[in-house]
Amino acid sequence: MAFHDVRFPTALSLRATGGPERRTEIVTLANGFEERNTPWQHSRRRYDAGTGLRSMADLEQLIAFYEERRGQRHEFRWKDWADFSSARFGKSRSFGDQILGVADGATVSFQLTKTYGLGTTAYRRPITKPVAGTVVVAVQGDPIYEGEGFDLDPGTGMVVLRELPVADAVITAGYEFDVPVRFDTDRIDVSMDTFNAGQIPNVPVVEVRV
Repeated sequence: MAFHDVRFPTALSLRATGGPERRTEIVTLANGFEERNTPWQHSRRRYDAGTGLRSMADLEQLIAFYEERRGQRHEFRWKDWADFSSARFGKSRSFGDQILGVADGATVSFQLTKTYGLGTTAYRRPITKPVAGTVVVAVQGDPIYEGEGFDLDPGTGMVVLRELPVADAVITAGYEFDVPVRFDTDRIDVSMDTFNAGQIPNVPVVEVRV
């Protein structure tokens, strides 16, 4: 298997359904209380690409993309239209959107992340598939630019500063990103009669760890 650095057609993912999934193991005790644990540190997103289909042209495009990926074999990029930017919904992206870390005087590499919520219960999500040309970074509020002030690994979302920041400097970033996914089925069932009547195939897509 290999990661294909191509994006699923955005016109189809725009109308797709899906979102984050968690896994929680719940044990009910004899006294009625519960113990809840999770083996997952990070959520995993699932989508249904079939709900984005509106025409035979859409279906043809999806099947071609599916065949190129050899079904479940190869991963690809997916734009989640509900969550694709470092900025809050409806806001413009800027270098101060997300805090990547605080300099310790020795580290120059910082992982792109996105924080959900506030305080001690906030969830910090690693961003591994930034969109090329959208990443902006700042050190203590001073913007630096890709190829001059920092280098970016587009396959991992790792930002490497070209100069060592002073201790306690806050490193921030803004960006757009995709979700690394694969198809979660080895077959697509299509019925021309039912499709023309408005029925659409179920085409599950699931996030992968990279």
